[in-house]
Amino acid sequence: MRLLRRIPKRGFNRPDKRTYRLLPVDRLNCFEDGLEVTVAVLMAAGLIKSGPEGVKVLGGGELNKKLTVKAQAFSASARQKITAAGGTVEVVA
Repeated sequence: MRLLRRIPKRGFNRPDKRTYRLLPVDRLNCFEDGLEVTVAVLMAAGLIKSGPEGVKVLGGGELNKKLTVKAQAFSASARQKITAAGGTVEVVA
């Protein structure tokens, strides 16, 4: 029998793959200026639901408010837009 038929045909699993709840940066405009935005605040506002490991903020849209955003991951464009609006970015483990 050929070797190819003897090898088990199973999928490739990546146990270290992280999954995030995605949040565009323009959805943060609903908060007041100077507010500290955490995962708990996002869940209370109904912007995200409970689910995978953490929250990743993406750079879609524009941000007009000065906010302190604490999340597990940020895209490069989201980080730029938050700091350009006068806010700060903190990565939470």
